[in-house]
Amino acid sequence: MDAVLIIQSLISGIMMGMVYALLGVGFSLTWGVMHVIHISHAAFGLIGAYLSYSLLQYCGVDPVVSAAVSVPLLFITACGLYQLLIRPITRAQNIVMASMILTFGLAIILENIMALIWKADPRVLTPTYSSGALIAGPFYFQYPHLVGFGLSVLGITAIYLFLKKTYTGMAVRAAWQQPEAAQLYGVNLYRISMITFALAVSTAGAGGISLALLNSFEPHSHNLWLIYLFLVVIVGGVGNVIGTALAGLIIGVITGLSMAFLPFQWVNLVTFGLLMIFLIFRPHGLIKQEGM
Repeated sequence: MDAVLIIQSLISGIMMGMVYALLGVGFSLTWGVMHVIHISHAAFGLIGAYLSYSLLQYCGVDPVVSAAVSVPLLFITACGLYQLLIRPITRAQNIVMASMILTFGLAIILENIMALIWKADPRVLTPTYSSGALIAGPFYFQYPHLVGFGLSVLGITAIYLFLKKTYTGMAVRAAWQQPEAAQLYGVNLYRISMITFALAVSTAGAGGISLALLNSFEPHSHNLWLIYLFLVVIVGGVGNVIGTALAGLIIGVITGLSMAFLPFQWVNLVTFGLLMIFLIFRPHGLIKQEGM
């Protein structure tokens, strides 16, 4: 067995896994803090990718720079969507089921909007460095993959520091762990829920840009992304940023090694099979839901 191929696949898997983690962390937050399973989360990530594609094609803006436009734009849009759609369902008797039905419909609407605007053809982000690569001995890493990985690391670190070091972030954690006690101490749960949802959607946009730097995408790509989001969050532990990051890395490594040594049709079988075995023995995920 070729050691170089194993190491190359391992590092590529880590890069992919970190992107999954950035996409998944917002999904995990809305599920943990608000008990909202946001099915259209990956679709918003795809919108981030398409916005980056348009800015690159028509304005020549680098995908990393375009994140400075799409992330705040998605944050503001999500605040409006929370007021219009999400807040009313938080009063439902079964928030989880209501949120899944509502956001499933929203995902379909967003997919059709993307198909109308950008058509159904696969798209690829091709920044000026897309054909370049870092060569370190026998190892070969494309610059877009390195940039996507770096953007993901930066995004997850920013979210972690926000939750740990800022008052608003600590209020988010308090609302997740002890909502009644948090309210008694003056935490505005409505405001915190809106911030959580908007933060989740905006990080999905950043994650979508990162993933688009690694793979091609089209309007229905969010369906496959969503499957991996569920995997990352369930394996990592709902609401846990560190657990989500670790789960993303594990899933990325399993996928990367599987793609290197197995036929493509076996990759998902191996990935999902191993994770099902893991959850049988550790159903609460990597980290118990005690903190972020």
